[in-house]
Amino acid sequence: MKTPVLDALKNLMEENSVSFHMPGHKGKNTLINWGEYIPYIDTTEVEGMDNLLEPRGIIQESQEHAAKVYGSKATYYAVNGSTGSIYIALATITKPGDKVLIQRNCHKAVYNALILNRLQPVYIYPNYNENHNVLTGLYPEDIDEALTENPDIKAVVMTYPNYYGVCSDVKAIADIVHKHNKILMVDEAHGPHMTFSDKLPISALEAGADIVIHSTHKTLPSFTQTSMIHVGTDRIDLNKLRDRYQLYTTTSPSYLFTLSNEIAAAYMDGEGRERLDKSIDKVNEVISRLQQIPRVEVFVGDSEDETIYDKDNTKILINIDGIRGSMVKKLLRTKYNIRLEMADFYYALILTSLMNEDEDYEKVIAAIEDLAKNAPYEEINWVNVKMPIPKVIMRPADAYYGKKEQIKLKDAIGRVSAAPIIPYPPGIPLIVPGEEITQEIYEHVLFLMDNGIEIVGLMGYNKDNVVVVE
Repeated sequence: MKTPVLDALKNLMEENSVSFHMPGHKGKNTLINWGEYIPYIDTTEVEGMDNLLEPRGIIQESQEHAAKVYGSKATYYAVNGSTGSIYIALATITKPGDKVLIQRNCHKAVYNALILNRLQPVYIYPNYNENHNVLTGLYPEDIDEALTENPDIKAVVMTYPNYYGVCSDVKAIADIVHKHNKILMVDEAHGPHMTFSDKLPISALEAGADIVIHSTHKTLPSFTQTSMIHVGTDRIDLNKLRDRYQLYTTTSPSYLFTLSNEIAAAYMDGEGRERLDKSIDKVNEVISRLQQIPRVEVFVGDSEDETIYDKDNTKILINIDGIRGSMVKKLLRTKYNIRLEMADFYYALILTSLMNEDEDYEKVIAAIEDLAKNAPYEEINWVNVKMPIPKVIMRPADAYYGKKEQIKLKDAIGRVSAAPIIPYPPGIPLIVPGEEITQEIYEHVLFLMDNGIEIVGLMGYNKDNVVVVE
């Protein structure tokens, strides 16, 4: 048979593009020479190799070392990505039917977990910063109010930092959640590096979160699909966590991923800290240089926005006046061989890690300077990209498992969605099962599609169908 995946990956290798996207190793064969080990160490649970699902030997020892590195009470390596880790964590801190407070712009994995665990969500919305056209952070007092009005909420789930590096006041939020005797779960998928430098925002574990999810592969030198679950307090039932871990984890866990988690943590506990500090200094220099280029804006926060408690600037969010963010991303790839992480209507995201070299930064600065100087201006009408607020009709699980039909998106206005509609990246649902598809949401989906944003959840050859509850 033909091998289109292999062919495409070979082409990607030969392209040798500059990587400002995941994974954090940036395609570099570093830390250990993986070529010497693969496929020889791709093994199963043979004698002496331990078992990730019930570790009693080398994996248990490794996880205990990782817990000391991160300052957690317990750390578990995960091989199903942070998607699987979120399923495990949310199932650990709830039981079916429970009510949970969810940050509305969380990742699709949280919504999948709501379905799998048949939970009832209550939503809290992030601030929309109209000065910069970007979703920012949460007001801690909104969480306090929501918990006061809904005393039966069992847990709070927040994202920290968000895709753009915006950090809410997680310490204040943790204190509020614990005042109400609830559990705080933090999706810190984009922040596993923050433990290792005082130049970065405080980590969720240090701030007092009860359970924290890390995507090791996003910002550390680790393979895609590697993740960690960290327990921060005694509020988490470790026996239940281990049980749910077995429920949601493959019975054939990858030793390559397990090792990659270990190697990344060990590296960051040593010379990785120094390299990260140097990388942060370089990023700050890059931001300063980009800000001096006419037409270029770098979003580093907004002193008037109280929801931006801190900012992780290793995520460089740029806007070039007169060029849509999606076009900036496309031009950098096609003209300059630079691949970015994502783009929206206004911004393009340069996702850095400590594995990026000075040469990478010089190339992206030169490319952006050239674009800003020579690319023609496009008339861009200001558009409010604030998330539409849908009307919740039923629990996500009830809609998902209900009787469904597939209809045209334009005919779905006023109907209840049975499947999520998700711009990807960043993977934050516009609508989830159980919510009404409104005219506003319909127009927002069309707007995103017209601007080159991929929408996951639409079906059919023309990508214009949606699944609704009958």
